[in-house]
Amino acid sequence: MKFALIGNPNVGKSLIFNQLTGIGVEISNFPGTTVDLCSGNVCYKKEKFEVIDFPGIYSLDGKSEEEEEVRKYLRNEHIDALIAVLDSTHLERNLYLLLQVAEYELPTVVVLNMTDEAEKQNIHIDFAELSDILGCEIIATTATEGKNIGQIIPAALQVASKIKARVPYDRHVEAGIRSLVKLSECSRLEAILTLEGINQNPELTETAETISVEIEEEHKMSVYQIMATNRHNEASKISDEVTSEKGEKKEFRFEKYLTRYFPGIPILALILLSTLLIVFFVGSFLEELIVSIFEQYAVEPLLAMGLDPLTEQVSFSFIIALQAGLGIAFPFVFVFYILISILEDSGYMTRAAFLADRAMHRIGMHGQALIPMVLGFGCNVPAVMSIRHLSKRERVIASFLITMVPCSARTVIIAGIVAVFVGVPAAISVYLIVFALIALTGVVLTKFTPGEQYGMILEMAPLRTPKAKQTLSRAWLHMKEFIFIAMPILLVSSIFLGLLQYGGIIQAFQDVFAPAMDAALGLPDYASTSLLFGILRKEMAFETLAILAGTADLGSVMTGIQLYVFAVVSVLFVPCVSTIAVLYREMGIKIAALVSAYTLTLGLVVGSLIHFIWSAL
Repeated sequence: MKFALIGNPNVGKSLIFNQLTGIGVEISNFPGTTVDLCSGNVCYKKEKFEVIDFPGIYSLDGKSEEEEEVRKYLRNEHIDALIAVLDSTHLERNLYLLLQVAEYELPTVVVLNMTDEAEKQNIHIDFAELSDILGCEIIATTATEGKNIGQIIPAALQVASKIKARVPYDRHVEAGIRSLVKLSECSRLEAILTLEGINQNPELTETAETISVEIEEEHKMSVYQIMATNRHNEASKISDEVTSEKGEKKEFRFEKYLTRYFPGIPILALILLSTLLIVFFVGSFLEELIVSIFEQYAVEPLLAMGLDPLTEQVSFSFIIALQAGLGIAFPFVFVFYILISILEDSGYMTRAAFLADRAMHRIGMHGQALIPMVLGFGCNVPAVMSIRHLSKRERVIASFLITMVPCSARTVIIAGIVAVFVGVPAAISVYLIVFALIALTGVVLTKFTPGEQYGMILEMAPLRTPKAKQTLSRAWLHMKEFIFIAMPILLVSSIFLGLLQYGGIIQAFQDVFAPAMDAALGLPDYASTSLLFGILRKEMAFETLAILAGTADLGSVMTGIQLYVFAVVSVLFVPCVSTIAVLYREMGIKIAALVSAYTLTLGLVVGSLIHFIWSAL
């Protein structure tokens, strides 16, 4: 059996999906599109059921790719029951989508989520009356606490029913629907979609256009506008009948100050700086602890065993890779994702987007593009994928800027090399250089990229107190990719490198590039190999450097300025293969090639400038 979750963005739908299916899910695309579709399995009474998580949408009558694909899926694919997730604090707006879902006549269970926030805002909903009006089961949940989540699947199996509530459309629209059904022998749903201009059925279109012209002449409005108004009115009516507010809404004491330019901007700057400092200091402490354990209990005993050269080289490469991955990369990445999860779960990210709107316009985008930019601090791949809601012009600009954002893998390089071996102020200066180059690149692209620049409509998520379990689960979800994808690649690559090093092939490769690396960047010969492996995964530049240098204590084999230049070049250098692949899929080969060429040139030029300026001092 197949169930599907549908609802507005930010209603807790994906959290409910994760709690039903577990964190490990399969993410695929709607056929022939770039719209993500999450699919997972849930077991109930020894039976396995498939659960699909549709992308968050506000309506089923829009023209966005997400809305079109959800609409197509509901019409063409078999679904045993829909699980409609609604936000208790914004019931009227959520009912608009639910009334459209009702027209598809699918068995449905309604989940009213965020009931705890409704209580905090003194909003009371009469669940029994709402169930009576809709004619289906209502489940009140608090997804952040897991409250009543266990009732969803049994309800979907046993009591899911078609929603009986219907939108009373304008009499002329109703007459038009009946005419289409009678003349063309189509379903009521097909008639509604055709009148709205959504269903492009050649047999119905001509008749529908004739009816639409008559209605528009009568009302001086399009049929689409009339039907949308009717739905909004019905949603408002139902909401008023079942909702009552008692007393004033409660809010965080300092909430109103977070969206003012003062003190909002200083607070935003302080939060970003604090995030970096916590990553640096906590990550450095954990790194030192884990690396010393590896040195004492793995590296030194191995070297003392007196193995034959080949076995020792392979074993040493394997242990150094473990040490670099678990001892250096893991602490920084995990701490970073915990902090980002706290910011996301608290609802602060939308306020940051609002504050950044004016500045983002200067680099060719609006404030909502800040969210993909911040996502880029975690990983550039989902950040690039999240720019689909931007205009074509903004997507082009965002493609360049997001790939320059220091992702968690680049943070490993900055924190693990510069902060540890050169100093925290030097590490922060790397970020300042990157941010300055992002701003400069954005300003230039704004001047030359064709297309219009649009404003921003942003839903302000309520401030919440993050739940520790939810925050750690979200951080672990991101870390699973590092442990189960990055680490195996790192270990295999490390052993491969060890074999190449044993055979002298690495040295031959480095001899070719050594003069250029030394003359332009002042780096040792093995740095060229490290930069090349960094294209596979960014943290591998650092880890390969440790492997080829023969130690994780890079400060003992390279000078401070060499480490600084290597970090800057690695951070600005060509994005990883995954990012390039996603860029190609989202934007085409031309943009992917331009971004790769630009970042390659930028990294080498900036690294050379730093080297020559330092040498001249």
